[in-house]
Amino acid sequence: MSTSLETLAAPFRHEEDIKKSRFLTQAAPVATPAEALAFFQAVGDPAATHNCWAYRIGDAYRFNDDGEPGGTAGRPILAAIDGQGCDRVAVVVTRWYGGIKLGAGGLARAYGGGAAECLRLAPRLPIVAIGRLALRVEFADLALVTARIRELEGTIEEETFVTDGADLVVAAPVDRLEGITARIIDATRGRTKPRPSA
Repeated sequence: MSTSLETLAAPFRHEEDIKKSRFLTQAAPVATPAEALAFFQAVGDPAATHNCWAYRIGDAYRFNDDGEPGGTAGRPILAAIDGQGCDRVAVVVTRWYGGIKLGAGGLARAYGGGAAECLRLAPRLPIVAIGRLALRVEFADLALVTARIRELEGTIEEETFVTDGADLVVAAPVDRLEGITARIIDATRGRTKPRPSA
């Protein structure tokens, strides 16, 4: 797999006919295995011959041949996801049988090729690694610190008020954390020192 992975910007569809069988590939960005399974349930056609699928979310992945010969559908779809450098993606390929058998190699090419083409054509977004910082800010510095965090693409995920200020958890792209830390220390003249948070 490539080092800079991408997910889909939005759900996408790709359709093709191969030897009278119709293949409809549908792909979507997903954050959890449950979301992937719900997507398959929502878009699969119960009237179709097969609804074969795969998903990858980080180290979690699954695939299903839905009645096609073992290894001819789900695994090639997963291979297409990985080959296209995608993550957090679910792909279902629905087949309506047209009367001509494709054979194991033909099936693997049809399912894997359809999935790869769908992902290749779909609008994609880079997956950005997010890190977190925890910090305690005095009330006098809160507005200034909040402004600095937002300037550097950070978001405040948690804000808990305490007697002398607020405890914040800040999320931001990993490559911005060092800059946010330096900006906050500078803006508060060293009174606030962010630390990495889980």
